Amino acid sequence: MEESKEAVNRLLEIVKEISGFPECRNTSKKLYSNLLRRMKLLSPLFEELKDSEEVLGDDGARALVCMKIAFEAARELLRSVNEESKLFQAIQSVELSKKFHEVTEQIEQALGELSYDKLDISEEVREQIELVHAQFKRAKEKMDPPDVQLYMDLLTAQKDKDPDRAVLRRLSERLQLRTIHDLMQESLALHEMVIACQGNPGDCLEEMSALLKKLKDSVLEERPEMDTDDRKKSFVKHRSPVIPDDFRCPISLELMKDPVIVSTGQTYERSCIQKWLDAGHRTCPKTQQTLLHNALTPNYVLKSLISQWCENNGVELPKKQGACRNLKSGSSTSDCDRVAIDALLQKLLNGNLDEQRAAAGELRLLAKRNGDNRVCIAEAGAIPLLVELLSSPDPRTQEHAVTALLNLSINETNKGSIVNAGAIPDIVEVLKNGSTEARENAAATLFSLSVIDENKVAIGAAGAIPALIDLLCHGSPRGKKDAATAIFNLSIYQGNKVRAVRAGIVVPLMRLLTDAASGMVDEALAILAILASHQEGKGAIGQAEPIPVLVEVMRTGSPRNRENAAAVLWSLCVGDAQYLKTATDFGVEEALKELTENGTDRAKRKAGSLLELLQRTTDAIVNP
Repeated sequence: MEESKEAVNRLLEIVKEISGFPECRNTSKKLYSNLLRRMKLLSPLFEELKDSEEVLGDDGARALVCMKIAFEAARELLRSVNEESKLFQAIQSVELSKKFHEVTEQIEQALGELSYDKLDISEEVREQIELVHAQFKRAKEKMDPPDVQLYMDLLTAQKDKDPDRAVLRRLSERLQLRTIHDLMQESLALHEMVIACQGNPGDCLEEMSALLKKLKDSVLEERPEMDTDDRKKSFVKHRSPVIPDDFRCPISLELMKDPVIVSTGQTYERSCIQKWLDAGHRTCPKTQQTLLHNALTPNYVLKSLISQWCENNGVELPKKQGACRNLKSGSSTSDCDRVAIDALLQKLLNGNLDEQRAAAGELRLLAKRNGDNRVCIAEAGAIPLLVELLSSPDPRTQEHAVTALLNLSINETNKGSIVNAGAIPDIVEVLKNGSTEARENAAATLFSLSVIDENKVAIGAAGAIPALIDLLCHGSPRGKKDAATAIFNLSIYQGNKVRAVRAGIVVPLMRLLTDAASGMVDEALAILAILASHQEGKGAIGQAEPIPVLVEVMRTGSPRNRENAAAVLWSLCVGDAQYLKTATDFGVEEALKELTENGTDRAKRKAGSLLELLQRTTDAIVNP
């Protein structure tokens, strides 16, 4: 009992910790993002188990302990991908892919050992966890092929004394080593590796350092306006503290403490450019271009780089003012500058269209960065202002607003604040009429909000389901995934099952089910399994003549898909002998017998029930 509770608490802590991890910017981006997203989707399971008084059996406790071990390994893997050298990860891409695969296998195995029906969890959480388990299962069964082009470019760049510039350019783009800042961070990562191996770098690290120098020279050649000598001073760690030109304000020529960007793209110290503007000037001091507006956007990337440079060179950077503090710990957060956030909100409230667009975009990025920012932005009062911008006539502003709300909704408290601000009808409107990216992010926002049960009702009543079905039919691959996930979660509520069926969801689901190339078979079957439990859903599915497809999936599909296919077939056949006869004609009996031996626990139960039903029907015909 104690061990399982400890495991649940630890799993929750890990999910909260990884939620603050930044976006991945290297060759492992896809593996990183998929693992992170799936782990976060398991959070509701741990929340409910934490609040449950039920004593888990030995098997359940053992599965949670195994999952804790897997999650800890996953957290360390995700952290290393963020912090370690991009070059090293690219060179070791096959080994890194294997590590992701091993962690995925561990988590999937632990999920497979949990008997969801025996856990004290809600039906909607059980269905969500089953869908996530299906995603882990699918990921476990395949490994992404190696990037041959990347491998060849790395080999060429390492071996050739003077590699072709096109090769170096491709590597810079692929590895996200496109700026001096990127290269500085990579140099620091390699330096940490040297320290970790106790000063004995070996051939691999020496080759990577040589390759990094080639990439740096290539970047400087691509941008001849840079002063190479100053760049080298800023690039090499522990040199004399000569301030790089890019760190100096063009007005004062001093090290910037609070760098901000004006409309021309130039960066200045906030106090200096503000005095310039207050004096009535309407041009950029450096370029003499007319400023389109007076908005000052914080340059957090440069601010972080200046802080890193100061730390490396023993230069004291004056403390920033107005840092937002974490309410629980009281510690100053890394990026949450309350003064800057308040300034952005003033632009949302009183700015012109350009200022509103820029401010909403900055809030979108800040909310994506970490959990502390999400708390600070919400506490500053941003949510009602962002909700108002959902009705903006400017598509880009609308897109920024809905995506900012999506990022803010990751925080559980913010979910309630977003709904209380009346956001649901406006998000649904964006889902119907917004740009492609705005529609996708609106669907993802509705999914995030629908984690709370009462929101499922409100979202369905606001007319979201027909719009989600339209996105499921006509969206991009990512849009279809977002729509399917939202529909699945919403359909856990009985009333939304009816809405989905009456909006015509069954036909597109059957189309996705028969199109393996769509990559949506898992999602389509999971939604059908939910809808089939309702009488109207059962009728609509039956009219789509699904029996041949369901039987085929039961024969050849993945374990979770076979389980869901059996569940749909069971719902159809109970009380309707005609469906049972059709299934028999398509050879379902053999598939059912195989499923009772090798299927998941739920699949075995459904298959066993169908075989009993089949036997009773046969007996009734033989012995009327």
